[in-house]
Amino acid sequence: MDYGVIVPQGWRMDLVEITDPVEAYEAMTRVAQEAEALGYYSIWLYDHFHTVPTPTQEATFECWTSTAALARDTKRVRIGQIVTCNSYRNPALLAKMASTVDVLSHGRLDFGIGAGWYEHEYRAYGYEYPDAPERLRHLRDAIQVILAMWTQEEATFEGKYYQVRGAINQPKGVQKPHIPLLIGGSGEKVTLKLVAQYADACNVGGDIANIKHKLEVLKNHCETLGRDFNSIRRTAIVDVCAIAETEEKAIAKLTQRERANLAELRKISLIGTPEQIRQRLAEYEEAGIQELIIHFVDAATNLESLRLFAQQCMQNS
Repeated sequence: MDYGVIVPQGWRMDLVEITDPVEAYEAMTRVAQEAEALGYYSIWLYDHFHTVPTPTQEATFECWTSTAALARDTKRVRIGQIVTCNSYRNPALLAKMASTVDVLSHGRLDFGIGAGWYEHEYRAYGYEYPDAPERLRHLRDAIQVILAMWTQEEATFEGKYYQVRGAINQPKGVQKPHIPLLIGGSGEKVTLKLVAQYADACNVGGDIANIKHKLEVLKNHCETLGRDFNSIRRTAIVDVCAIAETEEKAIAKLTQRERANLAELRKISLIGTPEQIRQRLAEYEEAGIQELIIHFVDAATNLESLRLFAQQCMQNS
């Protein structure tokens, strides 16, 4: 199984101890470069404009600008978004941005996209916030625009929400036949069907039972559509990883709210010693996950967590 690191951008208050914005960005770079040096497969960025779930004045770096910068700050590791909110950028422009980043990264981009969900952020930045079914219909159109931009000499698509009429996108990127497309989300009737129709990778979350169920739903969609289920890279996300030499030290890294809900949090997180975490990693692998994307709760200020995981978990998994 491969492992990815979610780079701290600030939206989770993970840069709160760093008051200088330049130093905050350099902290992001240090995490990305350390992950690369340690042999992690990928680094990932969230697409949020301010802190979540409570908006604050803390620094939060924009996703795609940071993607481009970190692509030049690194040399080997793959880089992606987990995931881009479709509603925030015109899909034809987004396809062009992705193509540019794929070139400047020498073909290391993974393109992640989803329908969006954070209503406060939409409204704060002046975006309309349609209901979930309509956001998913927007996403369906957008995916087809993006794939047209990556594969057609003059992209043409007439959808209800987006249209392109002879759009030229050169260069299209380095990777062939196109940049890998990851669709995030686990809605069973629409999102996972979109994955089966269009995506090179999926991303799901939750506990192990939920992951197994969602992958089975995806497999059924693939069978219905005549798609090879094994052609889709299966990724999962762990929003909380607290690793330390002792369980007590690992738990101490959690917030008070997280510690109060520890029993439930353990079901969807990696908390404890390397031995405890290795046992959990085996469960993800047995469930069919090929790449686990991990948020280390203290990565911005403590690179030892990345090192301990790499040395004691990656090399022994």
